[in-house]
This record gives sequence, structure tokens and C-alpha cells, in this order.
Amino acid sequence: MSTTTSTNSDVLTVTAAAEARRSIRKYEPTPIPRAHLNEILRVTGLAPSPWNLQPWRFVIVEDAATKAKLQEAAYGQGQVGAAPAVIVMYSDMTDAIATVEETIHPGMRGAQGEKAAADIRATFAGFSDSDRSAWGNAESNIALGYLLLTAQAHGYSTSPMLGFMPDKVKEILDLPADSRIPALVAIGVAAEEGFPHHRHTVERIARFV
Repeated sequence: MSTTTSTNSDVLTVTAAAEARRSIRKYEPTPIPRAHLNEILRVTGLAPSPWNLQPWRFVIVEDAATKAKLQEAAYGQGQVGAAPAVIVMYSDMTDAIATVEETIHPGMRGAQGEKAAADIRATFAGFSDSDRSAWGNAESNIALGYLLLTAQAHGYSTSPMLGFMPDKVKEILDLPADSRIPALVAIGVAAEEGFPHHRHTVERIARFV
């Protein structure tokens, strides 16, 4: 079973976290300390993002009644109700573009920073609504990988879920209508071992040219 950690010396390496991670559906009811969640999200936010736009956003659902509504929207998946928290990850390109100045590096000051912000807005102005939304969703999926590994590194198991009704989740959490939701992620201390890895070999999935 996974156990919580609180010091840097306890944090697993990336390789160890990847090898240890399982999709867990049964969890201990112990709440996750807010400091642990904040640190997991801080590290998740270090995921790469073109133009540093960082379109990912998170709602951390701990309230039992709200989790019950989410579980219904997720076709009754038990891990939604069993985990002490469910992280609803979504991308919000409208907000990311509107507040692009917040993500311009401090080293780009004055006219340079203003030009960078204008160039980003001009680029996305040429996107269709669908393409802009898809771009933000793709970027947020990179952060999703960071989230799963970071949680495991800090001693917490996860279960990322793609099976849910997006419009229902948006309604429950009052998310923007044009946002995209890459995944719901149940997170907590595991109450089961989960299945061991059974994956393709490198030779099966890769070619070197």
C-alpha cells in the first residue's frame, strides 16, 4: 500500500514513481493534508507549455456531497466516492489568453514583453474555437502525466478517469462552457495493491531510424 510522505528525502525518483504507480480504485478514508496537495499541484505546474501559457486548471473536490454528484457523472465509478479527494483537471484557453501577461517571463520586460503577449494573442486569434480548445487540452494532458507521477512520488495513489459526462461535470463545478476536461483523478492512500504492470517492450513500440 502507499503511504504519505512529507519530506523531500522521502520523495521517489521519477523512475521509481513510474514503476510503483498503479490505477487504484479503493482508498483509505484519511484526508490528504492541504500542504501535500499544494506541493503536488506546484510540481505538476512545472510541466512544459509552449509560450509558458499553462492552460491547465484544477478543482480539488473533497466534499462528500459533491463527490457523490461527480460519481454519478462518472457513470458510478466507485473510486470517485472512495478517494478522499478527486482532482478535476480542465483547460481554460479563454482565461489563459486573456491573462497571458501573467505568464510572460519577468526577464521580458517593457516592449519585449508587450510584443510577446500580442504575438501570442495574434497566433490564437487565427485558430478556430475547436482548434484552440484542442490545443489547450493537449497541453493539459502533458501536465496530467506530471500530476500522476508527482502524486505517486509523494506517496499517493491515483486513478485517472476518462469515462464521465463532461457537460455534467462542468455543471456540477461551474466550469467555463468552453473548457475541456482531460481527466478526473481520484487521489489518496491506496487500500489495495492494484495490478502489476503488464506493458509492451520497447522493441514492440519503438523504431530507431
